[in-house]
Amino acid sequence: MRVLHVHSGNLWGGIEGFLTTLARRAELVPEMRSEFALCFDGRLQRELESAGATLTELGRVRARSPWSLVRARRELRRLLADRKYDVVVCHSAWTQAMFGGMPRVFGVPEVFYLHDRVRDDHWLERWAARHPPDWAIVNSEYTRHGLVRLFPRTGVDVVYYPIEAPTGEPSPDERRALRAELGVYDDTVLIMQACRMQAWKGHDRLLRALAHLRAPTIWLCVLIGDAQRPAERAYRAKLEEDARALGVTARVRFLGQRDDVPRLLRAADIHCQPNAEPEPFGIAFVEALQAGLPTVTLDMGGPREIVTPAVGRLVTNEGELARALDELVNDAALRRKLGAAGPERARRLCDPRARLTEIAAVLARVSGAPVAQTGSG
Repeated sequence: MRVLHVHSGNLWGGIEGFLTTLARRAELVPEMRSEFALCFDGRLQRELESAGATLTELGRVRARSPWSLVRARRELRRLLADRKYDVVVCHSAWTQAMFGGMPRVFGVPEVFYLHDRVRDDHWLERWAARHPPDWAIVNSEYTRHGLVRLFPRTGVDVVYYPIEAPTGEPSPDERRALRAELGVYDDTVLIMQACRMQAWKGHDRLLRALAHLRAPTIWLCVLIGDAQRPAERAYRAKLEEDARALGVTARVRFLGQRDDVPRLLRAADIHCQPNAEPEPFGIAFVEALQAGLPTVTLDMGGPREIVTPAVGRLVTNEGELARALDELVNDAALRRKLGAAGPERARRLCDPRARLTEIAAVLARVSGAPVAQTGSG
């Protein structure tokens, strides 16, 4: 089965990490051959090339520049005419808005993959809704409810992301060396948040909770994530001001973009991402569980499907957030208990072989291509 995945490719986040996993772990589903078409160069293109994926550049597209869209659609039309794909997958509302409907002109089934929240008042969703696909895949039950507003008559499957777990456990000496890189020592409780610098991710809520942690526990909070747009750079500057105003500047560190987040998570003690708005799925939460970290977040969106009382805490307001974080900072035994259950929970949700097999089965059903069924993990 030959699959073409179409995406913008100008940013780096959950969608891009998922597409990279598709390319990097292709051997898990040899019956599915994935190829990729991108509009922008950037980290995703480099990662796909490094994985040996077949990649086509459609050309940069700006919605306010009709000719850029005409050129990209012409390139996609040429690609669809030259190669015999069994199914085309459009990732995100932007891609569906720009290219939706084109595969069916060539008799190729079209699948829409929804990775994000649906915002009813956004022009992209309204534009995408004009091109209903043959089928849809969503990354959580939460996003499935949003899909109904876009395509009420489209069939859908919920498939959690395939997320690779780090190999091996770091020895005490290796973990100590990792922590030393961050200036953290054995008696320091390391709290970590790793995500884009976007206001809805809740960094400001975390800073306010940190200001209420009890003495005498020694702690440090590390915020990992890139500010990729002007609004995100302004948001980071405001967070630094907030940290000064709250008196936690000495215990908060902004690391910026890092390509070794799973490695750094294994140096931490607690993961906390107190979203202000619902997360569509929450790859960062699964990575934290894989690293054996208890995680704290708000009880909404995709993380509600990931975090259970056995592995972390779901809270409903900032007061509960501060209390849950304080409890974990001051109770090492509780941290160890919750953290120990994390890896198995992550495996059950996001085992790469099981989830990639599930995706292949959905695409085979839509395309009519024969794909061998294998057991899920």
